[in-house]
Amino acid sequence: MSIFGSLPTLELNQFNIVDNVFSMTVATMGAAALFFFFARTSVAPKYRPALLVSGIVVSIACYHYFMIRMSWQNAYVFDKDAGNYVGSGKAFNDFYRYADWILTVPLLMVELVTVMALSKAVARPLLTKLVIAAALMIGLGYPGEVSPVWQTRLIWGVLSSIPFVYILYVLWVELTNSLETQPQEARGLISIARLVLLVTWAFYPIAYAIYGDSLPGAIPGIVGERSAFGIVGIQVGYAISDITAKAGFGVLIYLIARAKTEAMSPVERSEQESLAAAMA
Repeated sequence: MSIFGSLPTLELNQFNIVDNVFSMTVATMGAAALFFFFARTSVAPKYRPALLVSGIVVSIACYHYFMIRMSWQNAYVFDKDAGNYVGSGKAFNDFYRYADWILTVPLLMVELVTVMALSKAVARPLLTKLVIAAALMIGLGYPGEVSPVWQTRLIWGVLSSIPFVYILYVLWVELTNSLETQPQEARGLISIARLVLLVTWAFYPIAYAIYGDSLPGAIPGIVGERSAFGIVGIQVGYAISDITAKAGFGVLIYLIARAKTEAMSPVERSEQESLAAAMA
């Protein structure tokens, strides 16, 4: 399903910018997946599940961005006479992105809570709340995303914002209390990881709010579903935000795991390795 309806005519460089960014995103996610899977052995066993989840997240994103790029290329044909790209008549299936988000956004919460290695009494209810809220945020946003009616977009956008605000509350209030239990070397990195989620996630509601020239206040020809500038800006913006929120966030998870591993005493490291060997 395309959320853009009729596709706008694109100049050669506009089409190529989106296509190249999609290509870069596929490569980045794929490379990140390999890194996270192989880097697991460089951290203590109790932090390895966090890197495993990081690898799964970017693997899912790599697949979906590959499909998004294929759909983008199929949705346009090059008009040799005009020297630009026009719609081929095939829909640009942007649903792949929502399919990606409904899987990966809850897993991002799993990454963060897992690498913090909180006690089960704290981690389980915290993780349950974050995962449910993340799934609700994405699920409630989609009906508005595919609707050209601004009133419908507004209703579902507000509903989606409720779990979004709740996630931010948990990240900044409840997790702040848990920072005291973390090694001093990892506290700054954990704070940065929360900030990365806040900054990158902020782009999504902004794009959601301004998308579509059927919305009150939208600028015709600049931001809108039939605007070349609009579709290029949204696709590039989403891709860059996804790279940061998934691959970039995963690198931070790795750095946190390394910092916490290096902060462990030799005895604790030995116990961890022995436990891992016994369970293998």
